[in-house]
Amino acid sequence: MPRRYAARRRAIAAGIGILFALLITALASTVCSDGGVEGGPLGLAPDDTANLFSGGETTAINVTRNAFSFSARNLTREQRRRFELGDSFFEQNWVTAPASTEARDGLGPTFNAQSCSSCHALDGRGRPPSSNDDPERGLLFRLSLPEEFRDLYAPSSLAAPKGGPVPDPVYGGQLQDRAIHRVEPEGRMVITYIEIQGTYADGETYTLLKPEYSIGDPAFGPPHEELLISPRVAPQVFGSGLLEAIPVEVMELLADPDDEDGDGISGRIHMIWNADTGEFVVGRFGWKAAVPSVLRQSANAFLGDIGITSSIHAEQNCPAAQTACAEAISGGDPEVSDERLADVVFYTQTLAPPAARGYSTRKDGAELFFAAGCHLCHVPKLTTGDHEIEALSGQVILPYTDLLLHDMGAELSDHRPDHDASGSEWRTPPLWGIGLIPAVNDHQRLLHDGRARGVAEAILWHGGEAEASREAFRSMSADDRQALIDFINSL
Repeated sequence: MPRRYAARRRAIAAGIGILFALLITALASTVCSDGGVEGGPLGLAPDDTANLFSGGETTAINVTRNAFSFSARNLTREQRRRFELGDSFFEQNWVTAPASTEARDGLGPTFNAQSCSSCHALDGRGRPPSSNDDPERGLLFRLSLPEEFRDLYAPSSLAAPKGGPVPDPVYGGQLQDRAIHRVEPEGRMVITYIEIQGTYADGETYTLLKPEYSIGDPAFGPPHEELLISPRVAPQVFGSGLLEAIPVEVMELLADPDDEDGDGISGRIHMIWNADTGEFVVGRFGWKAAVPSVLRQSANAFLGDIGITSSIHAEQNCPAAQTACAEAISGGDPEVSDERLADVVFYTQTLAPPAARGYSTRKDGAELFFAAGCHLCHVPKLTTGDHEIEALSGQVILPYTDLLLHDMGAELSDHRPDHDASGSEWRTPPLWGIGLIPAVNDHQRLLHDGRARGVAEAILWHGGEAEASREAFRSMSADDRQALIDFINSL
């Protein structure tokens, strides 16, 4: 076996080892009044069977509606003050310019949300609307045209970055369904569902919801006949700094793009063009791992979701056909300063993963998780390297992801390339905290577009590289299926 793939096996085996070690002993802690854990060396205490520290020393112990909103427990007092400052910018709404609140004016002209928390409520997860008239936020439509249109539209101000999606010349790269006064929204998101019936091996039936997407009430004429739409639900945002600190070398050990070890899993690193440095860099954020850093992810969201310019994205998101958008008053140049953007980035980086819960009852589900091969993509254990925020460095974490792209099959394809990722390729989403989404956000709509109504449906949508794991789950007894679901919900 090639050295690289042998190392990959050892890395996965290490994840299995730490999981079962922690099934019989827990990480000792000092519980704070705010429900978190003080920093300091982690020890083992056999009599503490309630919590598993998914984020190492950063982990917060909390199972309430605020479970995703604590700072890393090992921050200094000064860093916690900065965290609170970033939190205020993350939570509060932006307003139309000009306004007396100059630090927060410049909304739009077109947008999807008025604040970061509009989509990431309580730092958690968005969901599809319950109806096409539902104003609830958390889902957006990414738009682009097929690759053959790249040269035709390259001269526009919204030209695609090297290797990136080709924006629609009229509606841009993201459908903006809201707008400021005297500017017209681009359209509205329309979703219809088709019910798909299925049967487990034991005869129990299930129903999946297959969504179809279109644009309603397009303001600037019918969408291009070859327009590609990719729906994206806002994920929970905690732990992003820890994932940013995973060394590239670790990702390279886990990657096996040609499946040379023959296990059916061919995860690969997504390389993204960095226009600032003129080189390709590793992508690790977003549903397609198409963003290299929390800074870029934050700046992209400010522009694409709220319509706020920054030093990274200095131009307003106004395609040529949208003249009222282009003529709207700006909130500054740029509208969010580097300092405030950095505070939001720091806040996002240092949101603490919640501790896992109740693992004294998880052993059977854990064994089923590994027997089904779920761990080959949802790798349990990773160790962070150096990070500019020292609290994030050298942490043993349990995020259940490899940060790699995997082919998930035709049924989950959005048929829209994103840089070097095909329509059917998606980054392995972390599983930590998944069972707390109902407590935080009052739902458990999963997968990139929220079509799955819980863990079972999410597994049943898996295809491609994960087809064998899906079939292993489908073939389990009802008790074993529930044990596996309970284990995943305890992470």
